[in-house]
Amino acid sequence: MQRPNRTPVTHQAGQREDGYLPLEDYGALGEGRSVALSGADGSIDWWCVPNLDSQPLFDRLLDPEDGGRFVIQPEGPFTVERHYRHESNVLETVFTTPDGGRAKLTESMNSGNAGRLPWAELARRVDGLDGSVRFRVEMRPGRRADGASPYKSRIGNHDVFHVERMLGLFLTSDGVTRDQTDEAVIGNFTVTPGSREVLAIVAGEDEPLVVPPLDKIDSRIDLSDQEWRDWAHYVEYAGEWRDDFIRSVLALKLLLYSPSGAIAAAATTSLPEAVGGRKNYDYRYAWVRDAGYTIKAFLAAGAQAEAKAALTWLLKRLQEEDLHVMYRLDGGTAPQVKEIDVPGWRRTGPVRVGNVATDQHQHGIYGDIFETVARFVACGNLIDSSTAELLVHIADRCADHWRRKDSGIWELPEEEHYTTSKISCWQALARAVELVDQGQLPNTCRDRWCRERDRIAHWIEENCWSETQGAYVLHPGTDRLDAAMVLAVRFGFGNRGRLERTLDTIDQELGSGPFHYRYSDVQVEEGCFLACSFWMIEARALLGQKDRARDNLRTLVTALDRGVGIYSEMVDPRTGAYLGNLPQGLTHLAHIMAIEAIDLSDD
Repeated sequence: MQRPNRTPVTHQAGQREDGYLPLEDYGALGEGRSVALSGADGSIDWWCVPNLDSQPLFDRLLDPEDGGRFVIQPEGPFTVERHYRHESNVLETVFTTPDGGRAKLTESMNSGNAGRLPWAELARRVDGLDGSVRFRVEMRPGRRADGASPYKSRIGNHDVFHVERMLGLFLTSDGVTRDQTDEAVIGNFTVTPGSREVLAIVAGEDEPLVVPPLDKIDSRIDLSDQEWRDWAHYVEYAGEWRDDFIRSVLALKLLLYSPSGAIAAAATTSLPEAVGGRKNYDYRYAWVRDAGYTIKAFLAAGAQAEAKAALTWLLKRLQEEDLHVMYRLDGGTAPQVKEIDVPGWRRTGPVRVGNVATDQHQHGIYGDIFETVARFVACGNLIDSSTAELLVHIADRCADHWRRKDSGIWELPEEEHYTTSKISCWQALARAVELVDQGQLPNTCRDRWCRERDRIAHWIEENCWSETQGAYVLHPGTDRLDAAMVLAVRFGFGNRGRLERTLDTIDQELGSGPFHYRYSDVQVEEGCFLACSFWMIEARALLGQKDRARDNLRTLVTALDRGVGIYSEMVDPRTGAYLGNLPQGLTHLAHIMAIEAIDLSDD
C-alpha cells in the first residue's frame, strides 16, 4: 500500500502543549542495542544508553522542564515534513521557515561495516536546501530524577560529559558555536544551500571511549542507511502492502536486542494508557508472549537470522526451573516496580521502573512457546534433541496445570479461569501432538497430550460459551468479553460458527470505529488496544472474509497515519491520539500478521 504525502505539521520553536509533544510526533532511531525518540520539532527526548533498559540520558519525554534533551531546531516559526528513508530506519525531517528557508535534518543511530558498533553513536546531519536557516542547539544530559548530577570535563581537545557511570562525547563541526556550561551545551549554526553541519554523541558505560573523526560519523549515516536497505531488500514480501509491511518489520528490528536476541516489548516506560490515569508500565523488558509472536512475524518476513536469535533466547529462558512471564533483556529476572519522582508524559504519573507482572503465571506462555516452535518447523527448520526434551517437559507441565486459574493474557490482578488461557493450553498440546507426528518430538506422551487437549476443548465449549452474548466470554460466570478471543482463529481452535459470532459480538461491544478495547468495561481507564484491531482483521481474513478484512485494514492504517509509521500500544478513539509505550512491538507484529493473513486468503 503506497503512502500518500503526509500533511506538514506546524511547530513554533520552543512552544509545546505544556512542554509535551503528541506521541505520534516521534520517530524512532536504533541500532540493535538502544532506541532514541526524535520529535518532529527537532528534539530527541528519550534515549537510554547504552541499552534499551539502561537509565535514560535524555528523558524530556517524561520530565519536560528538567529532563535531558538534544535539540536541533530552527530559531523562530517553522513547519516540518518528515519521513523515514525508503526501507530504512534513517529519519529525515525538512524544516521550512516563513521566509522560504529550508533545511534537512538526517538522523541515525549508526552502525559500521561489520554490523553494530561497540559504542553508541547518535549522528545528526543538517543540510541547507533553500535560503538561510539559523538553528539553535541544546544538548543537556538528564539528571535521572535528581539521582545523578551530570558534569562536563575537558580531556585533551575533547569536551566530555559524565552521568554516573556513563561517559560521552558531544562532537560538532566547526560551524557550530558553543556556549558551554557545566551541565549543558547551548549553541547556534546557520546553513545555506550546499552547506552542512554534523553533530553527534558517542557514548558508553564503564568502558574506554573511542573518539571517531566527525567525517567518519557523517559517512556512517549513509552506510547505516544502506545496511537497513540491504536488510529490507531480502524481506520476503512483495505484495500490495509492502511499504506498510516493511515499516513494521523495521520497527520490530529496532526492538531486537542484538547482544542476547531478546525482544523488548517497547522502547519506553510509563507512557500512559489514558491521560490522567494510573496505567503506566515499564515495557523495556522481554515477554515470552511477545517474543513468540515476534518470532512468527520475523518468520513471515523471511528474517531467519532474527527469528533464530529470538528463539534461542526464548529456549534458554525455558531451561530455567523458575519460568517467568517476562525477563530483562540480558536474560535476568525483571525487577520489581520502583516509582521515579518525575512528572510523566502529560503529567500523568507514576513513572515506573520494573514490572509487577514478572511474578505472575499466565497459561498463555504454553501456547506461545509451542506455536512459535511449530511455525519455526513449518518453515523447514529442525528441532535438536535437547530442545525436544525441554518441550516434552513443558507440554507435560501444561497438561498437569491447565485446570488452574491464572492472570490471563492481560495480566489482570484477579486470577480466573480465563477462556483465552484455556485456549492457549489447548493450543500448546495440539501443536505438541503435531510435532510428534512430524517426527520433531519423541512419541512418549502423545496419547496423554491428546486426551488433555480434548478435555480442554470440551471444558471451554461447556463453560465459556454464552448463548445470551453469542460469544465466548472472558471467563465462566460472566458476560464480559475479551477481544483476545479473536486469536482462537489463528490457533485453529473451536467451532467456526461460534467464532464468527464471537467476532461480530466483539465488534459490536468492544469496537469504537476501526479500533477495539481489550475487554468489557475497560474504556473508562484506557484507550483502544491496537493489536486487538489488527488481530480482528487477521481473524476475518483467516475465516475467508477477505474483502471485509482488506477494507478494515485500509481504514485502520489510514486512521493511524499521523506520524512516520511508528505505532504505539493504544489510541484514543475519540481523537486518534496515540497512547501507551512505543514503538510497541505487539502492535507492529499484529500488523504484519494481518497483512500476511490477507495475502494468504488471496491464494
